[in-house]
Amino acid sequence: MNVLESVYLALDSIRINKLRAFLTLLSIAIGVFAIIGAGTMITALNNTVNNKLEEIGENTFWIQKMPNVHSGEEWHKYIKRKSITYSQVRELRRMMELTDRVSGVGVSEGQVVKSGNLSTDPNVGLIGTDDIYFGNHNIEIRDGRPFAEEDIILNRNVAVIGNDVIVKIFPKGTNAIGKKITIKNQSYTIIGILKEKGAVLGQSQDNYVYVPVTQFLKYYASEWEESLTISIKARNKELREPTIDETIGNLRIIRNIKPGEPNNFELMTNETITEQFGGFVGFLTYFGIICGAIALIAAGVGITNIMLVSVKERTREIGIRKAVGAKSYWILLQFIIETITLCQIGGLFGIILGVGSAGLLSSAVGMDVSLPVTWILFSLGVCTLLGVFAGSYPAWKAAKLDPIEALRYE
Repeated sequence: MNVLESVYLALDSIRINKLRAFLTLLSIAIGVFAIIGAGTMITALNNTVNNKLEEIGENTFWIQKMPNVHSGEEWHKYIKRKSITYSQVRELRRMMELTDRVSGVGVSEGQVVKSGNLSTDPNVGLIGTDDIYFGNHNIEIRDGRPFAEEDIILNRNVAVIGNDVIVKIFPKGTNAIGKKITIKNQSYTIIGILKEKGAVLGQSQDNYVYVPVTQFLKYYASEWEESLTISIKARNKELREPTIDETIGNLRIIRNIKPGEPNNFELMTNETITEQFGGFVGFLTYFGIICGAIALIAAGVGITNIMLVSVKERTREIGIRKAVGAKSYWILLQFIIETITLCQIGGLFGIILGVGSAGLLSSAVGMDVSLPVTWILFSLGVCTLLGVFAGSYPAWKAAKLDPIEALRYE
């Protein structure tokens, strides 16, 4: 039995029966496309999240009132918790011995920023924070400066803004440092401009304005936004866990939590964020595999039919092969190899379509794209197994043909 000859016969079958082969290969390509598309998106999502967490650094962690992910029933429990106030943030900073990098952060989305007669769309993110936050999150300033401690203590009307905001409210080429902006009738002087970051998951990282947390709490914190997030950065990797333990212990004292009572706040680390994100990634994985499996099962049925027709059409050829000494298992392997070849061709088209389309989509929404090698190898393996299972019955029928009857077939 010649393997290359079997591959050639499979390619010749595609050439002769173009429409029939095209429809079958298309169903395989669709199944692999679903698997590879999901795999490429998952790889890009993981790369993006991991890269962003690396930018912040593994020594930074957060305390907040509610977890990022929770059910509707849990929401009623979490919403009853006391808000985290800026006085608690200051008290925590005073009590901490292992680090002094303790920052309070508040966020309000959907703000309008004005300068003169120009204004942005109501989609600007407003962040209230202090002088420590920029260092905790490795936020770089392109021009000007970040907040100083005096800006927070004196409650100054100053702001650090992103480039997207500048583009919308200042003429091109304008030096925005020292210019005035207005947010809900409150005027601020621009003291710094953020270094451009681009978009992540379709969300611009340059469409933000930072103001002192004291200003934020006074003018912009609604009932749902009055609770701050606390950002803490350990001095080094070795002190990270002790710093977390010290933070939890001090916060329990500050928030009057009695011994034996559970914490009324949530600890967020790079690991917990990755774990929560893993739930969404798992859903996307199962969705892609299930959709791909359905399409591949349908493709398997189609390939089995094609190979049964092929066995029928080549009955006399099989009889001649057996008459000149071909073993039954040679015939069996020949048809299985032909089926695997068909599946691999359809799989390759699916891989190209999946990687290409998912890569373009990932790039469009600002995700870090890379070739999903594991998923490609998985898809090729699935196509091989599909070829074995789909081709086994037709190959068995071909191998069991009686050579005399086969030679008489017209």
